[in-house]
Amino acid sequence: MRIAVVGGGPAGLYFALLMKRDWPQLEVTVFERNQPDDTFGFGVVFSDQTLDTFKAADATSYAAIRDNFAYWDDVEIHFKESVHRVSGNGFCGCSRRSLLMLVQARARELGVDLRFGEEASDIEALKRDYDLVVAADGINSRIREGWRERFQPETDLRPNIFTWMGSTRPFDAFNFFFKETEFGLFIAHCYQYEVGRSTWVLETDPETFAKAGLDKLDEAESAAFLEGVFAEELQGHKLVTNRSLWRNFPMIRCRNWVSENVVLIGDAKATAHFSIGSGTKLAMEDAIALHKAFGKAQLNVTEALALFERTRREEVEKTQHAADVSLVWFEQLRRFWDFDPLRFAFGLMTRSKAITYDNLALRAPGFVAAIDKLVAQELGPLARTRKDGAPVPPAFQPLKLREMQVENRMVLSPMCQYSAQDGLPNDWHLMHYGSRAIGGPGLIFTEMTCVAADARITPGCAGLYTDAQEAAWARIVDFVHANSAAKFCLQLGHAGRKGATKLMWDGMDKPLEEGAWPIISASPLPYYPESQIPGEMSRSDMDRVKAEFVAAAQRGERAGFDMLELHCAHGYLLASFLSPLTNHRTDDYGGSVENRLRYPLEVFRALRETWPREKPMSVRISATDWKAGGVTPQDMIAISTAFAEEGCDLVDVSTGQTVNDSRPIYGRMFQMPFSDQIRNEARVATMCVGNITSADQVNTIIASGRADLVALGRPHLADPSFVLRAAAWYGVDIAQPLQYQPGKDQLMRNTPREREESEALKLKAKPSRHAVSV
Repeated sequence: MRIAVVGGGPAGLYFALLMKRDWPQLEVTVFERNQPDDTFGFGVVFSDQTLDTFKAADATSYAAIRDNFAYWDDVEIHFKESVHRVSGNGFCGCSRRSLLMLVQARARELGVDLRFGEEASDIEALKRDYDLVVAADGINSRIREGWRERFQPETDLRPNIFTWMGSTRPFDAFNFFFKETEFGLFIAHCYQYEVGRSTWVLETDPETFAKAGLDKLDEAESAAFLEGVFAEELQGHKLVTNRSLWRNFPMIRCRNWVSENVVLIGDAKATAHFSIGSGTKLAMEDAIALHKAFGKAQLNVTEALALFERTRREEVEKTQHAADVSLVWFEQLRRFWDFDPLRFAFGLMTRSKAITYDNLALRAPGFVAAIDKLVAQELGPLARTRKDGAPVPPAFQPLKLREMQVENRMVLSPMCQYSAQDGLPNDWHLMHYGSRAIGGPGLIFTEMTCVAADARITPGCAGLYTDAQEAAWARIVDFVHANSAAKFCLQLGHAGRKGATKLMWDGMDKPLEEGAWPIISASPLPYYPESQIPGEMSRSDMDRVKAEFVAAAQRGERAGFDMLELHCAHGYLLASFLSPLTNHRTDDYGGSVENRLRYPLEVFRALRETWPREKPMSVRISATDWKAGGVTPQDMIAISTAFAEEGCDLVDVSTGQTVNDSRPIYGRMFQMPFSDQIRNEARVATMCVGNITSADQVNTIIASGRADLVALGRPHLADPSFVLRAAAWYGVDIAQPLQYQPGKDQLMRNTPREREESEALKLKAKPSRHAVSV
């Protein structure tokens, strides 16, 4: 087999040496246009876990790398005259030049043909002359760009502008420096990579960059300017340049990594933002994964490349997702600038969602104890404490909305049960809401409860438009209040163009084949091509529907609900006004976001006038439609602000389901960033929801100031006692009916011991240091 590796960076060299080591008979050639000692940049970063991966892949090169790195365990966050040091991180820095020299030497020792200063042939010639072509030629990959139609790359050029520089200032931790200047905000990401050498990645937003005139400065002038900005942090040391050009970070994704006998690895196929330090890590782990694939496929090129892409893609995309979330945090820095420095530091540490409250409690218990205290101090007399006076974790702190107080921040999310008969809730609903309320959430929501028979999504949807329905809901509310501490929120909605559809398990949002009723929407646009075409709402329709909402709210008040939510999300009737994808009106209710808001605000205003003043109201919105041309971030803030000004106490932040061809980007807590933005820019309390599965995540969200309440759906479906179990895990006492007290007592006895054993195992399993601290 003849193998051509295009690109002599860490990824290409590492793959070449691994292949040549295990199959000496292979002809492996690396083409690198630069000379062997031409190195751009300064240091690279690896975690303890990555070093263990290198050790398992090739002990010889690992040993050489290990002897040439600087190790640190702490992260220091310098913000507004405060310094927060968080331990237990386990990272090392290594000179990029040293790394390349070591890997080159190992490859040369094994017999890899290294051709420096030589440009590889074009892609057609390479794939013809070699059995395998590995494109490891970086962000500006000539191979990828030459076959764009095959690899189908997409590049998202991020707005912040950054440059890599170096310094002689030593560090014993990874340091983040945040500085405010007359021009705007600057960030420095700094770490030591060898004795007397440190990397400085300097970053700013485009407005600050332009205002400071940095676009007119060369490398030396930029370094001089930044030495002024970070004079205190440099402590008399100078900045060093090495092709330190200002640039925007390109987030690259490729639909395909493989075509024929050509494969992309490293930055050629996917990039991850420098703020999580994963570029070189991903590249070298690509090399390891590709090498393993060839071992499993017994050197069969077609099988190996297919196996590589199939098994490696998920891990790469997970890392890219974490990097995406991380880079956005730095892009939105101004949003957090007024935070308490401790919350700012906590938010920075948890920005990518890879590190959470529980994780930090193991690494830096004092840091987490301080954030617990901060959350409690902000609540004042409402705050809950343990017997020893220490505050309970953030998820178990109460929240007051108007005169309603919820006992913890965990919420049963509104989830349609599709189990009503003619809109009438039944014993299923009594069991569903009653059992979940007993399980301990501070607040529970009804499913979308429809304001009229023709407002239903499906024939199984619950309603609140008859006396019998009112009595049935009152029975459920009374049970919840009598047997739990949970507060109960009524969510009212109208299906609009998504009405008259099948039960979820028979075909979600698919039109009924018989028994359908006429439907209405902002504009006459069907949800699916085969869906019923809704009638465009007239003014008389608007008056009728508004009156139906008011009548349902009045019934809800008589039934005893504590809170009212207006459903303006997921493509239902009121949401169809808010999104330009579903609102094509040319009258006063279409066009600008102010016009699109007009009717939903009218309904909300009527409800707020009807609903008791002492009881809170919320609005559920779709913060994005996950499709171009839909609700924009600016629209999202305008919508949230408008409802808040009309008396909305909480924005329930969801996303999507507006159109059938949306493309959501899923992941852990994937809708949390939208809640974060609304809470901290529109300055209104928020509830976030979406793939949140643990009390640990709830603690993280609340402590970092990204939401005020957290709704969980599927976890509550799987475990009605989800909150009770979480309370036992953290050793927090919550209310339970006398009938269930023995079960609670057992949980409270056993779970703290299980938690201690779990934490002990995690600490024991933590990788040991690979070298002494610098």
